Amino acid sequence: MIDLSKKLLSTVGRTNAKYKMIQGGDRILLGLSGGKDSLALAHVLKHMQRVTPEKFEFKAVTLSYGMGEDFSYLRDHCDEHGIDWEGIDSTIFETSKEKIRKNSSFCSFFSRMRRGYLYTYALEHGYNKLAIGHHLDDAVESFFMNFTYNGALRTLAPKYRAKNGIEVIRPFIFVRERQLRENAVRNGLSVVGDEACPAMRFDVKMPHARAETKELLSELEKQNPKLFISLKAAFENIHLGTFFAPEYLNKNIDGMSEEEL
Repeated sequence: MIDLSKKLLSTVGRTNAKYKMIQGGDRILLGLSGGKDSLALAHVLKHMQRVTPEKFEFKAVTLSYGMGEDFSYLRDHCDEHGIDWEGIDSTIFETSKEKIRKNSSFCSFFSRMRRGYLYTYALEHGYNKLAIGHHLDDAVESFFMNFTYNGALRTLAPKYRAKNGIEVIRPFIFVRERQLRENAVRNGLSVVGDEACPAMRFDVKMPHARAETKELLSELEKQNPKLFISLKAAFENIHLGTFFAPEYLNKNIDGMSEEEL
């Protein structure tokens, strides 16, 4: 059993209590990429199985893109720690050769395809929830990227229900990325990194927006150490009536008049 910090466990516990992500009788599918985030989530879910009165099931699945990936470490690691695991084969890599053009963006394509395979597996095997290892840094980065590049104010919801009925949950949504990095180092976990990124096999531009956003947020946090605390609070304190969308104007949604701003 690995050494999970009390801070990590308490953060996930409060998040679960707030959003009721994991409940008795749930059958949860975990998308286990083998990175530091999803591997930590596998161990946190295993811990919760042991200590939570309301019993639930979960299974970790690792999706192969069809690139000849070797997941023997993940299989052996999960066997050692009593985590139910299965590898899923796909033809995403071959399909992408026909779909992705030179110098085009590929991240959204692979993300959609990966999520589709996980949804299909969940539906075919009777799982009602899909757990993903996104953390607070991911949510903040997505927020900045959306308004910078896409002209939209949106981020990653703690949970949401997909059109197919599967509920997607993010138990780490209040956890900082550095906590998960420290968890991997402290426990000597071998984790999958950028070497598994399909972009390494294509003549395409490497993703730059997220890397640049990470760098920007790092600099902002140096100037304001409470930046992420403030942003987390802001994501729960949304004043729709102060934006430009006509459907929200003059409806006193946020309880604050223009004169009070």
